[in-house]
Amino acid sequence: MSHSGTSQARRADARQNVQKILDAAIACLSRNADASVSEIAQAAGVGRVTLYGHFPTRDALIEAALVRVISEGEAVLASLDLAGDPRRALRVLIESSWLLIARASAVLVAAQTALPPGRIHQLHAEPAQRVDELIRRGQTEGAFRDDLPATWLTSVLHHLLKGAALDVTNGLLEQADAPRLISETVLAAYTRADT
Repeated sequence: MSHSGTSQARRADARQNVQKILDAAIACLSRNADASVSEIAQAAGVGRVTLYGHFPTRDALIEAALVRVISEGEAVLASLDLAGDPRRALRVLIESSWLLIARASAVLVAAQTALPPGRIHQLHAEPAQRVDELIRRGQTEGAFRDDLPATWLTSVLHHLLKGAALDVTNGLLEQADAPRLISETVLAAYTRADT
């Protein structure tokens, strides 16, 4: 094998290790926000030295995991057609992305103790803005209640997504039922009682 072939194989191995480490970090942090580097390395099937070779600190690993789950969620959100009736758009958003959003929320819990609030806000801004814009449009068009702030309605959605993911993990909710239950609950909460 040539020197460039060996170098390419090492880079491919390194990329594969990074992916395994990030997969393991997301899985471990989703179960336990305090998961240790040793637990994550073991779940990834790599040694701590290999993990630290890619991520020099636990905080750097948590940030990379958060970046990845947010990017995955954003890719799904960006592909959705959220035009038209805001209620239908919200249902599409929930059904298409609830697991990714819930997974990002779980990693976000770990990030809140490891990263500065400004960095978390920066990473989360684009996906949060898309949801906030949908809710504001729904308020303007009369589809959603406007007597509560859009930021609060967005927060309600995120809490329901996170709670549903936790219930699925704990065996209290079937994963297949979650999108419908979340959608029905959110749409009921977003509709004024007097309409």
